[in-house]
Amino acid sequence: MIRRNRRHQDSHERWLVSYADFITLLFAFFVVLYAASKADQKKQAQVSQAIDSAFRSLGIFANSNRLQNGPANAANGVDRPVIPMNIVMGEDVLSPARVKEDLNQMRRDLEQTLSNQIAQHTVSIQMGRDGLVISLREAGFFNSGSATPRPESLAILRQVAASLERSPYDLRIEGHTDNVPIHNDEFDSNWELSSSRATRIARLFLDLKAIAPERLSAAGYAEFHPVASNETAEGRAENRRVDLVVRPRSKIDFSVSAPVPSSSGWRKVPDDN
Repeated sequence: MIRRNRRHQDSHERWLVSYADFITLLFAFFVVLYAASKADQKKQAQVSQAIDSAFRSLGIFANSNRLQNGPANAANGVDRPVIPMNIVMGEDVLSPARVKEDLNQMRRDLEQTLSNQIAQHTVSIQMGRDGLVISLREAGFFNSGSATPRPESLAILRQVAASLERSPYDLRIEGHTDNVPIHNDEFDSNWELSSSRATRIARLFLDLKAIAPERLSAAGYAEFHPVASNETAEGRAENRRVDLVVRPRSKIDFSVSAPVPSSSGWRKVPDDN
């Protein structure tokens, strides 16, 4: 009789072993979930800090007062600005009015920095159809028929690059010529000359690490986008230029009251239609 009671008692309490195993596994499961969530927060904090540092170096958040107190920021103990996802993806989020205000402020700063060159008519700065246009006249930057910038112009180009480095906008470098045909040992046409000049300036900015490669483009237009008449020597001199076009990625019409230089002063950019 005593043996039968012991067997009955042992079989009655065996469920405790299975229950203990289940509780142990459940505890381990929640520990793993908790550890994973903490690791994700740490990664989020690192990503947020890296993106914030990158965009601060571009000047995007220089005047931003928008802050967030998310978990990633709390992990670092600091407040960080909200980074809109469409900025991260390379799209514009600023309103057209804000973009125009930024470009006009850049124009004023550059006019002060390059006041001597503007007075000598080797540089002109104005709002064009696509954005801010910084025109570098051939007379101040290139020898005739050459795509290599003059050594004395490199300091000016570095100043321009330093000013554009703080901008979050794209930069398109356009080479232009007059309608006088060219044929020398280096170039067979104005297409090649204009493209090469634009590419040389782009390469210089890349070497200076002033402009991110994804923000930069270069193009040559030969004589087909003049800003003045090619019938006069003065007009041809104005057409021989390299334009630095600072522009947003989204389409904004800057053509209203947008002057460009001409041989007789200032005029509005003609409508393409």
